[in-house]
Order: sequence, then C-alpha cells, then structure tokens
Amino acid sequence: MGLLVAGGLSLVNAVSGDSDNHDPATVSPSPGDGGGQNRSAPSRSPSSSASGALPLVIRVTGPATNVVVRVATTGEILTQALLSTGDTRKYEQTPLQVVATNGGALEVMIYGRKWPPKPSGSRGQWFVSAKK
Repeated sequence: MGLLVAGGLSLVNAVSGDSDNHDPATVSPSPGDGGGQNRSAPSRSPSSSASGALPLVIRVTGPATNVVVRVATTGEILTQALLSTGDTRKYEQTPLQVVATNGGALEVMIYGRKWPPKPSGSRGQWFVSAKK
C-alpha cells in the first residue's frame, strides 16, 4: 500500500514539476476512495465529431498502467488510477496535464486528433491546452 501511495506521489510530482514542495492535500487519498488506488472522476460524455471533439480521450490499448490526469491551473486531480486494458476515460475540462507510467499502453486523442503512440514501457506525458 505504501509503495502504491509513493508511486502515486511520484507521478503527481512528475506532472507538477516539483518534488519537495507539494501540498499533501492534493495527493493524499481521501477516506472512502479505496486508498487512492482508483481515484477517478472523468466525464462520461458520448463521442463527438472532430469540430466538437472532447479535449481529451484516453484508452488503454496495452497492459494496465498508472495514469494521472490533473487540471493544470488548479492542481485538481481528475484521475489517479491503475487503468486496465480496454478502459476509456473522457474529459471536458482544460487545461490538463496527463502522465502515464507506460505511455505506450495508451491511445490518446486530443480534440479529436490521435497522437502518435509513445514507445512501449516508456513514461508518457501530454498537455491539453484550453481551446481558443
């Protein structure tokens, strides 16, 4: 359990860019969330056309991987979870920072555009800006 929390902290720190000065409230699991193992609150909107595409859709196409999605401006964590093969998450908020321990396991769509896959086993990072 401690290793899982430490791994989650490392992912959040990687996204935020600071390793020592973090607000523990943003990364600590809250009571009743399963110990932080599957902290997720993505929107569940249906797919849209490219012109009205969601800011972010991620789908796990490879092995299970840890994923952290947070709102870049507020630090609010939308997802901090081990996502399994076949899992799909959709997000309407922006701007977003996304980090996956195995970026090669994800298919990432940003505003309807499919991003090239990351090398299997390597850390993946994406940034979703607010649409102008």
